[in-house]
Amino acid sequence: MNDPLTPYGNRPMVTPIVHAVNYEYRDFEVLRKITDGEIDGYTYHRDDNPTVRAVEKKIADMEGAEDCVVCTSGMAACALVYLTYLKAGDHLILFHDVYGAHYKISLILERLGVEITWLGADQSAHLNQYVKANTAMIFLESPTNPQCKIIDIAAARRAADRSGALLIADNTFATPFHQHPLRIGAHMVIHSATKALGGHNDLMAGAIAGSKADYDKLWFTRQAIGTTLDAYSASLLERGLKTFPLRAERMAANALALATWLSSQPKISRLHYPGLTNDPGHKIAQRQMQKGFGGMMAFDVGLSQDDAKRFISSLRVIVHAVSLGATETLICIPYLTTMLYLPPERRTSFGVAPNTVRLSVGIEPAEVLIHDIEQALMQV
Repeated sequence: MNDPLTPYGNRPMVTPIVHAVNYEYRDFEVLRKITDGEIDGYTYHRDDNPTVRAVEKKIADMEGAEDCVVCTSGMAACALVYLTYLKAGDHLILFHDVYGAHYKISLILERLGVEITWLGADQSAHLNQYVKANTAMIFLESPTNPQCKIIDIAAARRAADRSGALLIADNTFATPFHQHPLRIGAHMVIHSATKALGGHNDLMAGAIAGSKADYDKLWFTRQAIGTTLDAYSASLLERGLKTFPLRAERMAANALALATWLSSQPKISRLHYPGLTNDPGHKIAQRQMQKGFGGMMAFDVGLSQDDAKRFISSLRVIVHAVSLGATETLICIPYLTTMLYLPPERRTSFGVAPNTVRLSVGIEPAEVLIHDIEQALMQV
């Protein structure tokens, strides 16, 4: 029987967008084989979709994973992992230096009986001290959000092995262009594919890459709660992946140029970029990252939040917006945006200041970005 999508045997250059919610069964034996997992096939969109499946396989290949589950957002991906692998009585180690929405999820998990220990990224060197017999999961980002601190993933895996805990690494900041957590110890890797993988501010998606056994478990949770990505967003994501290596390379080169220049500016302090040789995480980053150090950095502007606001309001090229990993260079004050989920006293407890800004470097010419920052700093 000919494939209706390729009637003459020549495949389309772009994966077709299959909007179908449900699928006709040729006969009951085909239905049985599909539902028993003997053959690839589709029954209902909440279960699977061929456009989504195509992009899952590509992300799995990028991360060196056996398979990948794609869902509706980065936080949906995190929730899938928590709901799939944690139960009442388990202990979870989280770092303050993660996206602020994890705080909301932590409140839900605690209500369900999960014990949570919050650590600063700087405490990761002593992670062994916090692992307990019931530690079931360690969740980290490296580089961290928003301060771009570096956590030793291999060392975190050794700590996780003390209790048989799962090590989950969010690779959104580093991207698979610069870092492969599965190769250095993580059990699973998470992405907010909304960011650099998509790269154009026009889709929302999350991804979890790992083993085939993990795919099966995560698929069960995704199917149960209905967070399968829509086909159109999956198509946009696949399109973004085609230019991803080019964008990632340019962003990293631009970021290093900007960080080097910013390091000599008197109105900039506490600059965090792992590509700088004097950055506290540089040596570990050199060991676990490759082809550069990504496009993210954080720094303090002036002496107050008003200084940071005046600086951002004076920018003409760089865009004041949340999110990251886009073709455009984006900037925000985490205290007022990405950390808004946290109580005020927690926003500064691990090093973020009211005048800390997070910069996501895009693909514009580096000299244009430097000039824009230079003229904005004159207003501080």
